[in-house]
Amino acid sequence: MVKTGSKALTLHKVIAMSNKKVLFIGLVWPEPTSSAAGTRIIQLINSFLSNKYDVIFASAASKSHHSFALPSIGVTEQQISLNDSSFNVFLKVLQPEMVIFDRFMSEEQYGWRVSEECPQALKILDTEDLHCLRYARQQALKSSDSVQTTDLYNDIAKREIAAIYRCDLSLIISTVEMNILTRDFNIPSNLLYYLPFTEQEINEEQRLNWMGFEPREGFVFIGNYLHEPNWHTLQVLKTQIWPVLRKRLPGVKMHIYGAYSSPKVMQLHQEKEHFYVNGRAADAVETIGKHRVMLAPIQFGAGLKGKFIDAMRSGTPVVTTTVGAEGMKAELAWNGAIADDQEDFIDQAIALYKEKELWRAAQENGTLMLNTLFVNTDQVKIFFELICTLSQKLDLHRQNNFIGQLLQHQSNNSSKYMSLWIEEKNKSKS
Repeated sequence: MVKTGSKALTLHKVIAMSNKKVLFIGLVWPEPTSSAAGTRIIQLINSFLSNKYDVIFASAASKSHHSFALPSIGVTEQQISLNDSSFNVFLKVLQPEMVIFDRFMSEEQYGWRVSEECPQALKILDTEDLHCLRYARQQALKSSDSVQTTDLYNDIAKREIAAIYRCDLSLIISTVEMNILTRDFNIPSNLLYYLPFTEQEINEEQRLNWMGFEPREGFVFIGNYLHEPNWHTLQVLKTQIWPVLRKRLPGVKMHIYGAYSSPKVMQLHQEKEHFYVNGRAADAVETIGKHRVMLAPIQFGAGLKGKFIDAMRSGTPVVTTTVGAEGMKAELAWNGAIADDQEDFIDQAIALYKEKELWRAAQENGTLMLNTLFVNTDQVKIFFELICTLSQKLDLHRQNNFIGQLLQHQSNNSSKYMSLWIEEKNKSKS
């Protein structure tokens, strides 16, 4: 038995696995009801299960009541320890053919151990979104400047781009971020693969079950408030958008939902202002579908917005910003309105709320966007063909990635030696 933290994966269980083994290493346990990142990981896991892989998910984080029940879909869970050589022992026994890191921080913490114990395992980084892009936009917002290319070259970028080079393939969910990585960071395209959210098609039966225009009431916003862009968006709604909007639409309500609604979030609840903070929604799609228009004046962020996918799934038009809609619509019409000017944003919100035909047209646009851009059967198929090819030609693939070799050389492997130092320090305390 291999002990890694409070639980253990037995050698017998490993031997019983009959398919190729893919190990997911998570910074946290997936919470698809809390965030788009959690939904994304579950989508990836289901893709591997559908392609006859044995899936093991490991994390050093503590679980919450909202953590997804991975064993219910046939995934083996493994609690591991950070900065601990027991993880190396676990890898020796498991010997996965493939390892997927859920963020660049996970690769920093465990990637070097994977390379030591499973040198022939294909290493894949699921970036979720470009953290360096989100950070650059946040800093530019604080200084009231527009983001320049040089702003992207921040300290987070140095870590994130290094992780991309150390992996054999990185999954990117936004075409905008694909362009940034290849154009501004000169990352070879063979190290990247565009794989956005993988959704099921919206069919006619689902559309017939949507609540109509008249029964829907009020505006809605939803988000995970541990995520800084969502918390900032909520403040913009409360202090800038809603004071004007509620005067122009007397009696209309603003409904706020979301995971991890801390006291600072809940204190924004003001019934006299028709601003209702409701906490976590049991079912995001069902909850959004009770309201007429989603408002999301997002000022900074990156990646794709899961809340907009949920809005499309519920037939709910969205008013957002250029940053909010980024990477989600290609050349198609948006399911609502895109406005960066505050006055224009409010005007568009009122028009969608009051004009039934405009609202219906936006709803149609959302259905077309999701069914055209996010039902990715071909992209998923090509992805599995690609990783099969990479596994067969892994040595050649890595030879062509000299920067990746350089970053894994011991002279540049600071994460490894920091981890070993922490491990020894922890031993001295026990």
